[in-house]
Amino acid sequence: MSQSAPTEIAPPVDAPRPPSVHVRAIITWLAIFPLVTLGLFAIAPFAEGWNPVLRAFALTIVVVPVAVYLVVPQLMRAYGALVRRARR
Repeated sequence: MSQSAPTEIAPPVDAPRPPSVHVRAIITWLAIFPLVTLGLFAIAPFAEGWNPVLRAFALTIVVVPVAVYLVVPQLMRAYGALVRRARR
C-alpha cells in the first residue's frame, strides 16, 4: 500500500477579495432601510397601539431573515459584478 502526500489546492490567482467592512455596511444598510420602511407602512394599520418594542420585534422577525437570505446576497452579487466590470 503506497501513501501519497496530500495535495493542496491553491486558490485561483485572480480570486476576488471580499468587500471591505465599509462596503458591507453600506450594502447592509441599502438592504435594511427599504425593508424597514416598507415594513413600517405594512404593519402601521394594525400595530398602531402596540408598544414600540413589540412593533420593532415583529418588524425584525420578518426584515432580518429577508435581508440576510434574499436581499444582501443579491446586492453582494451586484457589487461583485460592478467590481469585475470595473477591472476590465
